[in-house]
Order: sequence, then C-alpha cells, then structure tokens
Amino acid sequence: MPSVKVRVGEPIDKALRTLKKKLDKEGIMKAAKAHRFHDKPSVKKRAKSKAAMKRAKNAKRKGY
Repeated sequence: MPSVKVRVGEPIDKALRTLKKKLDKEGIMKAAKAHRFHDKPSVKKRAKSKAAMKRAKNAKRKGY
C-alpha cells in the first residue's frame, strides 16, 4: 500500500493529490473498480475485444 508523508505546513490537498497519483500508477484504483461488481465472462471477453480493437485503431491512425 503506497503511503505519503505529509510535511509540516504542506496543504492536505497536495498530499491527497500525491496519494492519488501513486494509487493510479500502481493500478490499485483500477483493480478496486474492477472488483466492485461481478461481470459475466462473456461481458469481460467483449470488453477486452473492444479495448484491443480501440488500441489497434489508434495505432493504425498514429502510423505504428
């Protein structure tokens, strides 16, 4: 679990922003959202396929 040390006189907003960046970087928030409810395997497969098509389309557009 990532932690953030808050310095004396540092605004709490800045510390929260730093914590959120660390959580996003490690993928913790994404994993928590994915486990919030159950998806059927067919729905997961469809979403995975859709994401792959989107990545391929963007790669083609950028010329990779």
